Amino acid sequence: MTGEPASTDPELETGTAGASARREHERRRAGRERRVRERHPRIGGALLAFGAEPGHEAAWARGARGEEHVAAVLRTRLRPEAVALHDRRIPGTRANIDHLIVAPSGIWVVDTKRYTGRVAVHAPLLGAARLTIAGRDRTKLLDGLAKQVALVTDAAAALAPGVPVHGALCVVDADLPLLGTLTMRGFPLLHPKPLAKRINQGDALDAERVRGTAVALAERFPVA
Repeated sequence: MTGEPASTDPELETGTAGASARREHERRRAGRERRVRERHPRIGGALLAFGAEPGHEAAWARGARGEEHVAAVLRTRLRPEAVALHDRRIPGTRANIDHLIVAPSGIWVVDTKRYTGRVAVHAPLLGAARLTIAGRDRTKLLDGLAKQVALVTDAAAALAPGVPVHGALCVVDADLPLLGTLTMRGFPLLHPKPLAKRINQGDALDAERVRGTAVALAERFPVA
């Protein structure tokens, strides 16, 4: 499965979903292969052929496939006037935004994560809420999403005043509750198809303003 193709419109480069993760995977794999061949000149090729890819390395390829899947779902299910920007660089940092979508409902900042296991939000009477996936604490995912939403909100205040900004965590493969929508800190946690459905709800912007907002955001957050 391939990611969202880059736009041929010179005014709007939509980017390719998962491109940064793919590059990081290739960089790590190339470095590992180089080190193995340097340490074992005679049998390096055989070691690489029969050795398993390290988990930390494979995770980048798995993440890229998750972003590609989300982009493909959005491409087929979003309203025709919506514009999806993928793999956007946050200027001044090494971080990126997986998907930045402008739709009639407003601007959506979407962080995609590919995990397996049950997703749960634990909200005790005392103390902070926690997000767990397969029993592991993943609360930092919401910290990262909140920072991205804040950055886009600040940019939108100058570039597109009055346009609402939303955030969502899109989980691929993980098990969400069958009934209702899991939320944390005001952000919904959704699979790709329900995410597209949520984005399609609302008519705050007309097609012309959707397009203009997307062009402005694409310039502020360029392709990573």
